[in-house]
Amino acid sequence: MINKKIEDITEADLQALIANNVLEGKTIEYKKELPGNTDSNKKEFLADVTSFANTSGGDLIFGIEEDNSTHEPRSLIGTEVENIDIEKTRLDNIIRTGVEPRLLNVTIKPIFLNNSKYAVLIRIPKSWISPHRVIFSGHSKFYARNSSGKYDMDIDELRIAFNLSETFIENIRNFITDRISKILSNETPVALEPYPKTVLHIITIEAFQTARIYEIDSIFENRHEKLPLLYRSVLNGRYNLDGIVTYSDRQEGDIYSSYTQLYRKGIIEAVDSRILIPRDIRGNILKIISSKLFEEKIIKSTSSYLNLLSELSIEPPVFIFLRMLNVKGYRITTGNQFAPYSQDSIERDILTLPEIMVQNYNDNIEKLLKPIFDLIWNACGEPKSLNFDEDGNWIGRR
Repeated sequence: MINKKIEDITEADLQALIANNVLEGKTIEYKKELPGNTDSNKKEFLADVTSFANTSGGDLIFGIEEDNSTHEPRSLIGTEVENIDIEKTRLDNIIRTGVEPRLLNVTIKPIFLNNSKYAVLIRIPKSWISPHRVIFSGHSKFYARNSSGKYDMDIDELRIAFNLSETFIENIRNFITDRISKILSNETPVALEPYPKTVLHIITIEAFQTARIYEIDSIFENRHEKLPLLYRSVLNGRYNLDGIVTYSDRQEGDIYSSYTQLYRKGIIEAVDSRILIPRDIRGNILKIISSKLFEEKIIKSTSSYLNLLSELSIEPPVFIFLRMLNVKGYRITTGNQFAPYSQDSIERDILTLPEIMVQNYNDNIEKLLKPIFDLIWNACGEPKSLNFDEDGNWIGRR
């Protein structure tokens, strides 16, 4: 794999592969021509792509002629492409419809050459939800790679791959369960007020698949902007054993209203005990979720946290988990502020919402979060969130 961000790769980088005699191997493969439209061409292409995804990731480069016996790159000849945008769409569609489960974050980069032809580089990241199978036109095989190229995965390799995938899912669930238990027991970076809590976790796959620790000093310098709280403004921040924690102003004694913890391995935990505080409405203490305020804060915070992970160069997919603790009896507002509100109330003390997967940092976060918000409204007896229009855009109650 070329050791550069794909958007920065130029013709000079491809020429350097040839000049330095970089052989094909586990993470790079050269092709003279783009795949054709025959079934065999597409199957071969999908086998190459999935072999990278199921192993260590890599770059598949079209437009480089190689020596078939030594696998040395000979020349950057490029390939004739009438309409590069149409060609990108064609390749993307082959990958999208020919692989199961769907591959995420495959990037196709055309590079216009001095000879007026194109080289096409396809970067396939290592998949954390492997193994992926080629399912095109009745084909049903799993592929992996070694230094000699791609090969069919055997039964033992498949068993290991599936077990690793299941272990990853189990590790995430165990982490969330453990963190919720500790939050309920007030075993947190700062002691929190004894009110119902909103807990947001942003979980990266790499955190449970590698031992990588991220450099977070630059985040600390700009923590007020990059690591905000769910509700209140960030007033304090410090390093701790797990990474960096920001937290609110102190209430009584050493009690705080919220904190956001950035773990060095690429996890974010944000906990707030103010956004769900019981409200005094005309002398009555009511358990109310201010829907517009709640959704707005979750959307804004999630966007900030995902931007932070992107800055740390953590590859998607990323999972979003939302929990609401001690919320039995809470109702949701159907108007702008704290009234009117739903007739029915939440029947459970802990509201556990299904995880949301972010496949790309450019995804529309509001639309991704809508199913979670709808379920909160469902828990209060309402059919869906009223803060979205018919096209799924968040508008807030106006």
